[in-house]
Amino acid sequence: MKAYTYRKEYLEKLLSYKDKDLIKVVSGLRRSGKSTLLELFREEIIQSGIKKEQIQFINFELPENYLNKRWDEIYFGIKEKLYSNVANYVFLDEVQNIPQFEKLVDGLFATENVDVYITGSNAFLLSSELATLLSGRYIEISILPFSFKEYLTAREIDMGNKYLNFEALFFDYINETSLPKGVALRDGGYDKIYAYLEAIYQSIIEKDISQRYEIRETRAFSNIVKFVASNIGSILSPSNIASTLSKEGQNIHHSTIEKYLRYLEACFVFYKVNRFDLKGKKQLVTQEKYYLVDPGLLNILVGKERMTDRGHILENVVYLELIRRGNKVWTGTARDTEIDFVCKTPTGEIEYFQIAWQLASESTIEREFSALEKIKDNYPKYLLSTDSFTQNRSGIKHINVFEWLLAE
Repeated sequence: MKAYTYRKEYLEKLLSYKDKDLIKVVSGLRRSGKSTLLELFREEIIQSGIKKEQIQFINFELPENYLNKRWDEIYFGIKEKLYSNVANYVFLDEVQNIPQFEKLVDGLFATENVDVYITGSNAFLLSSELATLLSGRYIEISILPFSFKEYLTAREIDMGNKYLNFEALFFDYINETSLPKGVALRDGGYDKIYAYLEAIYQSIIEKDISQRYEIRETRAFSNIVKFVASNIGSILSPSNIASTLSKEGQNIHHSTIEKYLRYLEACFVFYKVNRFDLKGKKQLVTQEKYYLVDPGLLNILVGKERMTDRGHILENVVYLELIRRGNKVWTGTARDTEIDFVCKTPTGEIEYFQIAWQLASESTIEREFSALEKIKDNYPKYLLSTDSFTQNRSGIKHINVFEWLLAE
């Protein structure tokens, strides 16, 4: 099956900005599919009539493309190959590896008949001088690993088959990996996937974080990563992380923890979700929740104990799907209730989501529904669970989570 069938939404978005006077920035975790997306885009525009000679694709993960080269050398090397009086397309893959890359990007953007596309594995790409230089002149497409639907498509699963065991397939999805190349390795057995995830993780930790930010306390940093991974979906703060680790004999200052969390967010390992005051209708700035970019990485970070809280892992998957669909997401809080997610949709509407693995008892049913019932507005409210038989109540829509994940 061709890759564009399961990266279709990203590709269509990228195509919609073709030849627009904007720099196209594709960001996301290392190996999440950014380079593949640019390659698919290149194939599409060639099929539409653009000549190969009008396209320059430079991969800055290859040392020969950046070692001992200044940004201006690369800039003039690209300019020498441009064709005059026709559109040129320049792809700069993992551009953050170039010192002063923002000058390279700005120069190319200012060049006539040049359409610029860049990728990066670090969110600081857009909090650097580039954002200042190009304020209002770029569009960011943040790419995630495979959704559950994309994962099934990649495995060529017939989702129309009413006898499919979606729960078993979902366990495959969260136990293996959602990273595209990792999925492609599944025929070789889980050991291949595990080795791949381990290599990706080490590359992110050592190259993207430890080296870039000169982290010397590698053991402390590793412990923080594992602690946050063990507590996905739980309310955390640098202070309570420091307090918990201190009880285990690990003394790490909360300011150091805050800094490390920021690095992990910047490299798209974790996504931070702020709390939203349901009564005051405002964002709160303390005690956030964190979700992991790929549940499969829990195998590397947590090990055999990873499945002890299926509810939070399901919550993690739902969170990623919500942002994949273009929502802004908070966790909701009030004096006597907690809501898993408060969403602002791409059209500006508000929606509420409560996530439960299974409504297995009357107390669970009461707890999950009553949390939503306490919100006294008329915005849509959803309860997602793995239950095959759903039960709406008080205007709250109870939806099978697998059906929701596979919906258009």
